[in-house]
Amino acid sequence: MPAGKPAGVRCAQLTADNRCAIFGDPRRPAVCASLQPEPAMCGDDHVHALAWLTALETATQAD
Repeated sequence: MPAGKPAGVRCAQLTADNRCAIFGDPRRPAVCASLQPEPAMCGDDHVHALAWLTALETATQAD
């Protein structure tokens, strides 16, 4: 995603099982590499984690 990933848009690098296809690759954006998951973010399941990430994207999106 050369122009960045807009809030609410699925990352083009996510695989069908929601894993990063470029994890560990130098092409991986710095913002992704700097995100450090923690228990409050991950919750008990992927639904909680995706809701957390959606809220984070919404709170930080450009106007």
